[in-house]
Amino acid sequence: MKQVIFSLLCRPRYLSVALWCLPAALSHAAEAPPYQNLLQQSLALAPAMVAQAANVRAAGADAAQSRAWLNPRIDTVLENLGAPASEGVSQRQNTYSITQPFEIGGKRGARIEVGERNFAAAQARERQAQVAYAAELAVVYATAEAMLGRQALATENLARANEELAAARALVDSGKEASLRSAQARASVSAAQAAEAAATNDATQALARLSALSGASEPYTAVTSSLLTAQPAILNAPTALGESPSVRAAEAERNALDAQVDVERKRWIPDVGVSAGVRRYGWTNASGYVVGVTASLPLFDQNRNGINAAVERVAAAQARLDSIRLEANAVRQSAISQVATTEKQLAAASEGEQAATEAYRMGRIGYESGKTPLMELLVVRRALIEARQLTIDARLARVRALAALAQADGRLAFEESR
Repeated sequence: MKQVIFSLLCRPRYLSVALWCLPAALSHAAEAPPYQNLLQQSLALAPAMVAQAANVRAAGADAAQSRAWLNPRIDTVLENLGAPASEGVSQRQNTYSITQPFEIGGKRGARIEVGERNFAAAQARERQAQVAYAAELAVVYATAEAMLGRQALATENLARANEELAAARALVDSGKEASLRSAQARASVSAAQAAEAAATNDATQALARLSALSGASEPYTAVTSSLLTAQPAILNAPTALGESPSVRAAEAERNALDAQVDVERKRWIPDVGVSAGVRRYGWTNASGYVVGVTASLPLFDQNRNGINAAVERVAAAQARLDSIRLEANAVRQSAISQVATTEKQLAAASEGEQAATEAYRMGRIGYESGKTPLMELLVVRRALIEARQLTIDARLARVRALAALAQADGRLAFEESR
């Protein structure tokens, strides 16, 4: 009888393979590509990244536009219309002129400087967005992988619960166990079915989230590479705070506002225009030439308040930069600590899984030799499932920590891993 029960309980499941491989029942057509490929595709095609690229192109166009010269102006003046003729000769005069305004005092150079610094700020914000996006994509990808692993565990747990039920019924039928064992086994099967349904839903949601984040047209059904077991490169030497994307973006924005101060300071400088034209005399049809110079007079508006406002904006930007520098330092130190902690947690979880695997192996040998009760063997098996669950959780926590560290360092998370 024990051999029959053991044959029901000890079917090979290859759970360690199922945790990291794709379910065979899922469609290959909608599988998410390997993470590195998905990252490169998403940086070019994901809606959030497309928006950032459009902002950079717009800032580049603004910078190019800032180099344009001011347009000339054409003037036509018709004088003495309807004036009485002098001895039968019309007094009408027509003047045609063209005026070219010039920016003096460095106004054009200041405008160009603002455009270039705004372009640099847009590029820094794009890099910041890319780094943050890569970290989020890595976490979402690993979460989808973990949810699939949990789904595999739930399926394994349901299979074991059914095996327990079959074993309990066999023992009850043989008179070696009370009927209570069968009722407990049925309750265990119901709980395992609910857990599997919940795990399947979690996996579906995680894959849908990955699809939406990466800009896929249809939800993914599986992932084709593993981040939970990846070993990304970690910088040994501390990265300078200036390398942080948030610091770079804040510094670029401060520089752009600083350049705007120069524009405001030069705004009061008069706009000078040089005119040249021709004048036709109606009574003789002869022509004469006209030249002129125009300039605005800064009598009422010298833009003092505009200058003060620009200076205060720079002061606010500098304060934000100082705050972001401090925050970036704290974030990186926290990320380093978190990575070290998760490495220890993963090592402990892996050790616990190995111990649970060995306990199950010894329990099975003990049951075969008649030294281990059936219920004790089932408890050991459930402990093995829990240990593997803890390993998945530890691996996912490690991915989150590594993604946070990559973001703090200004690197694309898991861009290069082995």
